[in-house]
Amino acid sequence: MKIICVGLNYGEHIREMGGSPPSEPLFFLKADSSLLKGGKPLFLPSFSDSVEYEAELVYRICRVGKSIPARFAYRYYDAVTVGIDVTARDIQKRQMERGLPWEISKSFDFAAPIGDFIPTEELCETGGIGFRLEKNGVVVQRGSSAEMIFGVDSLISYLSQFFTLKIGDMIFTGTPSGVGPMRCNDHFTGYIGERKVLDLHIR
Repeated sequence: MKIICVGLNYGEHIREMGGSPPSEPLFFLKADSSLLKGGKPLFLPSFSDSVEYEAELVYRICRVGKSIPARFAYRYYDAVTVGIDVTARDIQKRQMERGLPWEISKSFDFAAPIGDFIPTEELCETGGIGFRLEKNGVVVQRGSSAEMIFGVDSLISYLSQFFTLKIGDMIFTGTPSGVGPMRCNDHFTGYIGERKVLDLHIR
């Protein structure tokens, strides 16, 4: 099972981070041990003083595929949820300044909490799939699949050039603006429309 994460896929987030829009999808991988599900709490790692949340729509792959044309990509995913790309920002910054790989800032244990999946057949994608993240009852991030620079079909087509996509793989599709810190005792809830799919306590 692969966890594939797409970076810089929302314009407002790119401006928030001081970057420039990419000409093609940017992506990185998280280890399967970073997955956290079932409503289990996230224990903040001791090696970072700056852990941040990045809420994203997560698509679940349901068929094996390689070099998938974009027009057929919809056949290869069957469910969507909200996930959080947990980032040790201080470590990421340090690694980037040194020109070193920064997977350790993104791929540590339990750095990929996900909610309950909703079958795509239950969602109306006309106008995009809207989602939001609340922190202690206050909305901190809000986005829609319609706002992605690279939509999920084009992402699947692009990624499948490099990786064979397999059943159970997950694609984190990028975060909108509003990323921020995670603190002990924070409570995060994620919604697709008005359906709560993610419930995460920070310890």
